Formats: sequence, C-alpha cells, structure tokens
Amino acid sequence: MGFLKRAFSLDRMLGIALLIGLVFLKYWDPYPVEFLRLKVFDFYQQTKPRELPPPERKPVTIIDIDEQSLTEIGQWPWPRTTIAKLVQNTMQMGAAVIAFDIVFAEPDRLSLPNVAKTAFGLDKATREKLEKSRSNDAILASVIKRSRVVLGQAGRQVEVEGQENRPPVKKTVGVLKSKGALDPRVYLPTFPFMTRNLPILEQAAKGPTGGYGMFNAIPDRDGIIRNVPAFFVHDKVIYPSLAAEMMRVVTGKRNIVVRANEAGIEKVGIHKALTVETDAHGRIYPYFSLSDPDKYISAVEILNGTADPKMMKGKLTIVGTSAVGLKDIRSVPTDPVIPGVEVHAQIVEAAFNKAYLKRPGYFLAGELAFIIVAGILMIILVPWVGAKWTALLLVVVAGGAGGTSWYMFTEQLHLLDASYAIITVFMIYSTLTYTGYAKEEAQRRQTRDAFSKYLSPDMVSRVAENPDELQLGGDQRDMTLLFCDVRGFTTISEQFDAVGLTALINKLLTPLTNVILERHGTIDKYMGDCIMAFWNAPLDDDDQEYHGCTSALAMLAEMGPLNDRLEVEAKEEGRKHIPLKVGLGLNTGPCVVGNMGSDMRFDYSVLGDAVNLAARLEGQSKSYGMNVVLGPTTREAIEDRLATIDLDFIQVKGKTEGTYIYGLMGDEEVRADPEFLDVKKKVEQAMEFYRTQQWDDAEYLFKYLRTAGNDENKPWKLDANLDVLCDLYEERIQEYKKAPPPADWDGVFIATTK
Repeated sequence: MGFLKRAFSLDRMLGIALLIGLVFLKYWDPYPVEFLRLKVFDFYQQTKPRELPPPERKPVTIIDIDEQSLTEIGQWPWPRTTIAKLVQNTMQMGAAVIAFDIVFAEPDRLSLPNVAKTAFGLDKATREKLEKSRSNDAILASVIKRSRVVLGQAGRQVEVEGQENRPPVKKTVGVLKSKGALDPRVYLPTFPFMTRNLPILEQAAKGPTGGYGMFNAIPDRDGIIRNVPAFFVHDKVIYPSLAAEMMRVVTGKRNIVVRANEAGIEKVGIHKALTVETDAHGRIYPYFSLSDPDKYISAVEILNGTADPKMMKGKLTIVGTSAVGLKDIRSVPTDPVIPGVEVHAQIVEAAFNKAYLKRPGYFLAGELAFIIVAGILMIILVPWVGAKWTALLLVVVAGGAGGTSWYMFTEQLHLLDASYAIITVFMIYSTLTYTGYAKEEAQRRQTRDAFSKYLSPDMVSRVAENPDELQLGGDQRDMTLLFCDVRGFTTISEQFDAVGLTALINKLLTPLTNVILERHGTIDKYMGDCIMAFWNAPLDDDDQEYHGCTSALAMLAEMGPLNDRLEVEAKEEGRKHIPLKVGLGLNTGPCVVGNMGSDMRFDYSVLGDAVNLAARLEGQSKSYGMNVVLGPTTREAIEDRLATIDLDFIQVKGKTEGTYIYGLMGDEEVRADPEFLDVKKKVEQAMEFYRTQQWDDAEYLFKYLRTAGNDENKPWKLDANLDVLCDLYEERIQEYKKAPPPADWDGVFIATTK
C-alpha cells in the first residue's frame, strides 16, 4: 500500500495530467505554439544564415529600380519605351531571362496616342498624327516578343475596379498525381481576382521563351515571409510563382509539373535536373541568406550601358525595387527589412543550390514521442531522487534535444522542433519541484498563521524568510508619512449602531487602503476612521514623496463614487445622508522604522518627529480649507510635477519652531493649467506681501483669490475651499492692522489647536 501511495501520489498525478495536456497542445498546435517554433527556426537562420555563393555561382542578378535610378530617370512609372530599352539592353548583355516583380496593368499614359487624347491646344493634323503613332506599349511588346521575359502578375482577395477577369493566354502548369491523390488545387492558395498585364504584353510573352508568374509572397501572422507558394489558383487555373516560371523559361521547358500524392503536394518538377521539394501545400521554404548587395545592379546602369557584363551574362535577372517610396519592403527570418524582389531571388538561389528547408511529417511523431518519454522520466525521478539531482537530467535532456535540433538544421536543413519539448520537460520539472516545496511550506503554515494575528502581512513575510528579524529594534531612514481622517465623523457616527458603524468604516477604509497599496505604500495602522501609512519601508522607494502625494489625490477621487453609493444606501434605509469628507497630511523626514513593542508583543511601525508633524498637518487641513496639506520636504520633492500652493509658515502645537506648509491641489495636468498657474502666482505674491507686512496689498490679492476660487468652471478645482484660506488671512490682517507684529516678525503663526 505504501508503494502504491507513493507511485500514485498527488504530485505525480498532477505531473501526468500536465504531460497529457501539453502533449495534446503540441498535437493541436495553436498559434502560440506555432509562433514559438517559428521563432526558434528563425533564430537558427539568423545564427547560421545560408552562405553567399561566390560570384560565378550566383544565378540571380537583381535589376534595382533604386533611389539613384529614380533620381536620374524620373519618378515611377517610367515610360514603356524606357522599360523596352531596359529589356533590350539586358538581353544584349547576355542575361538568360528577365522577370518583372512588377505588373503593367494600365496603358502607358505617356504614349503619343494617349497624349493626343489629353493634350490641349493641338491642331487637328498634329492630333491625328499623334493618334496614329505607335504606342509605347506596342514598342515594349515587340521587344518582349524577341526576348526571354517573364511578366509578373498579382493575385488579390478583393476586386480592383477596372480590371477585367480574362482567361489565361497560355497554361504552363501540368499535374502529375499518384493514385488516390486529391486534386492539387485543394492545397494551393486561391485568389478570386488577379491583376494582370495589358493584353498586348501578355500576347507578346506567349511564346516558348516567355511566361507569366505570380509574385505574391504571403507572410505569416507576425509579418515575416518564411515561404513562397510555388503555385497559386485563380479561376480554377493553376498559375506558377514568379521564381518557378523563371526557372521553367531558362530551362526551355514547356510546362512545370506539380507532383502530388495522398499527403498533398510533394515537389515541383521543372527539369529532370531541377526539382524543388515543397510542403504539402506547395510552399517552398528557402534557406535564407543575409541580404546580398553584390547581386544588385542599378537599373540606370543597364539603361546607360555601364553595367558590369559579368553580372548579366547567363544570369536570371529580376526587375524590382529597393526604393522605400515604392513600398515593396518585406521581412524575412534573416533580415527585418529587405526588398521584396530579393525574396524571389532567394527562392531561385535556394532551388539551384538545393538549399531549402524541410520538415517531414514524421518529425511531429518523433517530437511527441520524445516529450512523452522525457516527461515520464521526470514524473518518476523528481519525487524519488529530488529536484537537485534531476536538475542534472533536465540539463542533459534539454541539451540533447537542442543539440539534435541544431545538428539536423546545420547538416541536413531539417527543422526539428526541440523548443516545445524543452519547455514541456521544464514545466513538469518545475511543477513537481514546486509541489515538493509546497509540502515543506505547509509544515510552516501554522506558525505563519499564528504570527499573522499579531504582525502586519509585510512583517509576516519578512519573519518567514528570516526568523532572526523576530527581535526588537529598528532602522533609521527617510520616510514619507500620510495621515487621513474623516471630518465630522462623530456627527456621522450618531446615525449608526455599532454594527452599522463598523460596516461604514470598512466601506471607507477598503478603497482608500487599496489606493495606498497600489502605490507602494504600507499601512501602519487604523485608528477608528483614521489611516496612518508610510512609504520607503520595508521596501525601498526612490520616489516615495510622489507616490504618497498621488495616493492622496487618488483617495480624494475615491470619495465621490463612495459617497454616491452611500447616498443610495441612505435613501433605501430612510435616513439622512451626510457625505464623508477626508483631510490628509503628508510629511517627509527621518524616522525609525522597525519592530516596536515588548518582548511578548510588538508590531512593525514607525516613530519620529516627522510622524508627529504629518499628524499635525492633517489636523490643520480643515483650518486652511485644504484637502491635502504637505510638509516642506515632501513639497520640495514633487514641486516640479504636481500642483501645490503656499499655505503658511506655522508653528504647530508641540513644536518650538515654525515650518512652511503647502496645499496639494492636483496632478500634472492641473499643474500645467494656465489658470492654476495664475492662482499659484497670486498666492505666492499675497504671502510675500503678508510676511513683509504690506497688509493692503496682501488683502487685495486674497480678495482676488476668493473670486478665483469660487469659479466652478476652473479645471484645476479639487474641492479646495479658497474662501477658507482667504477668510483666515483677511481675519489675521485685520488683527495685525490693529496690533502690528514686531518689525523682526518672520511671518510665523503659532497654532493653538492640533
């Protein structure tokens, strides 16, 4: 029984369930699993891209419509006569074929007959002469007819206005399928519409030395092109890709053969010495190299006749563009930015060098078998010999799987996915290790639960990690303290019995506490309706003053929704609703924080003069009509980010020296508001007049501020009552006019209440 209990323990059953789930996920292959696999294979190609062949083995040259060409020849599209010259010069330089990663779907607007239709001011004879002139398209067609040209065409999912759906001029794809194989068209990408070249150009490329290829390259969901279909379907007709048609033309074959078996498409037959393997959907996966600038030649060099003949003789040439403005920029595994024309060039190079990637169907079965075996080993060994020794097995399994995958790629160009297997084994190992740790942790739970009744949650965690801290004492550090109290709570509490009052306090303290905790604060204690919190302990907080002030603003923002809920409850219960209003005080300064109390009972708390001042500032908030009152150090730290105004130079009760205090009026948006800045400036001026005993000027500005503070449309207004502040100073000014303070008076006001 003991053996069976260990063999079918909870952690092992959990490991088996996890293994089954992960095997199913691998077989299902959702996009996140596929994405991981693709990124690993991309990493392989980035780490070891296909080596660039020597110049004599480079089969492709790209005729680049680059920025230089656009500058010297003019903006695109160029006249078809220029294209005709480009084709003619390319053929004269000995190119084997010229293909266009471009489609000529519209008549040349610069043809003389077209000019005759649109030009103004021509006499009749000139117009008729122009109309009878040979079109630029006809000139290009005559050159194409004498050359080896593959015209590009593009499949579309949406119809383009003005493009007719024409039958193909010629068909160059044949089908060879084994017994029981389906029609290859069911595996190929299908386009309901196609952008084709002008009929006159298609007819010119109809002969055995011409053709048409589709240059669509379909990226994966992350925008990266990893493969190019060898064929496409439009109107039930199979069309070759641009690269496949180029290879057909250059080998002189009449047809390309699609070979299909029961599993799908098997390969592309172009020539007995030139076949290209594909996946079941007819997609070619080239082994990408880094972008090769040496196979690019500027189109203007071809037109000017200055191109290097070695780059043209016997080469398969493709006309495309690297100009950013023409928007043919793609991403491939080895390059995040590459001209789209190079994708077709790399397909041709991969075919000629037999450098294309393969992922046989039986690889999935092998990967699943490896996952199952390695997972079962972990399920058996981790609970038996422990996490320490099985970690070595994990390293061996992961290294072996990764090494095999890398070997298959570098030596065979086969894509074996080891990443999912490694992650699966690691997850099983981690889960089993965690369950073992959880068992040990359960043994300490009773002690932790007991301490949680006496210590704060933060302190419980610290004691659990380091029991040596379970002793009296503390550390000195600068901290930001916050006190929050409900104004007039005694009157409010008279409406409730003990149970109702407790529920009300909980409704108040819960959202305010959440605000503090979300901004890295620590709750020190609750004192009835009062909250005491601090920042920069037990964890360091380099922006403690800002977090404290933004907590205060967020607490004020919580009061509106809270009062709305309480008002609804009051109406339902048939009692008067008195809105809850809070006052807050914040101060920053040196404190002692740590375990305070006796040997038998203590708590994690904070002591210091800065704490007392923060409590006094909260008590003064109502006197100044402010929601939040700040001490000088706190205000200095956030002055450049939050909206504050000067309140007073005050000697609070219990202190022998004065301290400057400030009102927190709002966040960054408020601080940037021009109207608030005007009020802030006026307050500073009024305080300066007041402290220098310029009573009339000070009184004038406080009356101005009273008007500004009563404007309900001020976007900076946060329920701060400037009337109270103005009343306070106008009353003081009247008293000082009657009994002026001494000449050396520094503006201090001695508070008589807390």
